Amino acid sequence: MVRQDKFRKNILPVIDKLFRLALSITKNKEDAEDVVQDVLFNVWKKKAEWENIENMEAYCFRSTRNMALDKLALTDNNPETIPENYDCPAPGEDIHRKIEVGEQLNLLENWVKNLPEKQQTIFRLREVEELSYKEIAIILHISEEQVKVNLFRLRRKLKEYFDSI
Repeated sequence: MVRQDKFRKNILPVIDKLFRLALSITKNKEDAEDVVQDVLFNVWKKKAEWENIENMEAYCFRSTRNMALDKLALTDNNPETIPENYDCPAPGEDIHRKIEVGEQLNLLENWVKNLPEKQQTIFRLREVEELSYKEIAIILHISEEQVKVNLFRLRRKLKEYFDSI
């Protein structure tokens, strides 16, 4: 019963974050769902080893990242899909502003897609999932200083990219 409580308390709350990370790598909803399900299954299978895992959330993120990269390598397909939450603007909504924001998001997403995989992951974990430098360092097995340097350079490159447009 204690393990079930630990699973509910420490792992279930981060499922959405794990899904977003898997989706950002696989670019496919079904593949991302499969990755998260596999991660949860594997974590549950290793419940006897949980005491040896220092940071369960970081462990889950690292597992998700690795499985998503493996799945991406196996499927080797990245179809462009329309997001499920795509909708028509509500009456009275500023359509021009919505289009402008959508274009900016598309530019940002394309910019991120062209980054090396490690930089993409650092950017997404910090800017989308809002993880701390320490958590990112643990997930990627790098120092906090390397995380900070990478983010500084990424933000500078992003500013230059948007200034050039």
